[in-house]
Amino acid sequence: MTSSMIVPVIDVQNDNFKELWPAMVLAIKTASFIALDTELSGLGSRKALLAECIEDRYKAICNAARTRSILSLGFACFKKLENKDDTYLVQVYNLTLLCSEEYVIEPQSVQFLVQHGFDFNKQYAEGVPYLKGNDKGGDSHGINMRMLFVELLRARKPLVLHNGLIDMVFLYQCFYAHLPEKLGTFTADLSQMFPAGIYDTKYATEYELRFAASYLEYAYKKCKLDNSKSLEVDGNGHHLFLEFCKYSGHLSSYVDFRPCLAGSSLEGPLNVCQRFSAYGWCPNGSQCPLSHDTDLIIQHDEKNQVEKKKKRKRKRKNSSQGNVDFEGASENKQAHMELEDGEQGPDQVIPDSKPPPATEQVDGTPVQGSESSEKMITEKVEEGNGVAEPQAVSADEEIKTDKEKVEGNDVSEPQPLATSDAAKKEKSKRKKLEGGSHRAGFDAFMTGYIFSYAATLTERVGEPPCSESWLPECLNKVYLSGKSVPMHIVKSTFSKSSKAHMHKMDIVWGKSFSSSVASKAEGTV
Repeated sequence: MTSSMIVPVIDVQNDNFKELWPAMVLAIKTASFIALDTELSGLGSRKALLAECIEDRYKAICNAARTRSILSLGFACFKKLENKDDTYLVQVYNLTLLCSEEYVIEPQSVQFLVQHGFDFNKQYAEGVPYLKGNDKGGDSHGINMRMLFVELLRARKPLVLHNGLIDMVFLYQCFYAHLPEKLGTFTADLSQMFPAGIYDTKYATEYELRFAASYLEYAYKKCKLDNSKSLEVDGNGHHLFLEFCKYSGHLSSYVDFRPCLAGSSLEGPLNVCQRFSAYGWCPNGSQCPLSHDTDLIIQHDEKNQVEKKKKRKRKRKNSSQGNVDFEGASENKQAHMELEDGEQGPDQVIPDSKPPPATEQVDGTPVQGSESSEKMITEKVEEGNGVAEPQAVSADEEIKTDKEKVEGNDVSEPQPLATSDAAKKEKSKRKKLEGGSHRAGFDAFMTGYIFSYAATLTERVGEPPCSESWLPECLNKVYLSGKSVPMHIVKSTFSKSSKAHMHKMDIVWGKSFSSSVASKAEGTV
């Protein structure tokens, strides 16, 4: 049983951007770390985003960032309270944005976002304007999105994303400068832009927490459940606690309160959709007769873990007695680090140790017209950036419906279409729940929750939080789809920072930045 909470998300648009500016800047400056998430107008060629060569993959993402735009930006500021153990004060903002230049918006993205509550009328009427690429005119002064990004850089806080390569490329192009042509230059720039480190909770979920799945909703709810269980069993250990600001007066009119109700223990047969359970999406979407309820999926995974332990124990016992256990293995998914899944940017299948591929069902029977690489990219897109895979819009719809369950766990398990009336009623209920379910702000909160929970588990007793003590094994490692190793955010000896970046750093830190970098370079010669 998980605890309930209500997350206040502050909606920011052009008419209240200046009013909320001081609060946003203060939240950024005083945060211990900042989690970000974006909604995009499209991603372009899905196959190019999964190119075998990472350099080619980077070029494909750059092309998408130059021709498309960020429609919404969410950020969650987590401030660790000094006098309260493992307690964070959280402030969440959801910014509706409007690129002032021409950009491509894919029909599938429009359909997907509208189905999940994104208001394009509001975006075009009230979106905060911005220009992409290098600074133009007075962009480097005043109150605007580019200066808000500058404040983020000046704060020197750890940046947290979930499957964040695509997010970082879009953030750079939309709010910072023209993207460099080479990946090495890009990572060199990032290492200087975020000296406190970049963390990817997708990577942390796979390799630190080692959950059975790692798509955003699953990881968030699993962390929340484990934290509640730990608190019930051991009240003296490390546990995550959150506090939220109280908004009164006219400020309360800007707040969207997102309920996160306690997940109940579900009894009876666990009719879980194995594909959704493993990857975070299902090609059958809402027509699937099996459950896509994440609470049920987590319960199913935990039951399988218990069964696995019992079988291992029985096997060891039989082995010691010279007996052989012929009982077959239970049908359950392998650890998600061996699977693909569904979030921001391309997601991964590790070739050496993956479960039944996307071209097969769990029982090994072929699925017509399925390509694992296409589905990997679908998954990333669904959870993170609001871009639907053209061949799997229904899958996107399903995932976003389940995201609503994160924010209001009042959705019972879909029954296997017992009667037509029941099916219609269930479908109607799901349709109603879809509206407003997908928000960059709440996704940023979920990302921050995963990170703070993981950091609490690995916290070094008696040490203040810093970039070295958060998640040292995950520092500057970004998840890469289809790769067994992450992308490292470092400046290599063979790569130089871009000229646009150096010029921007002079604006952020003053002319002293370029001279200090030059002197360091001379000192290493």
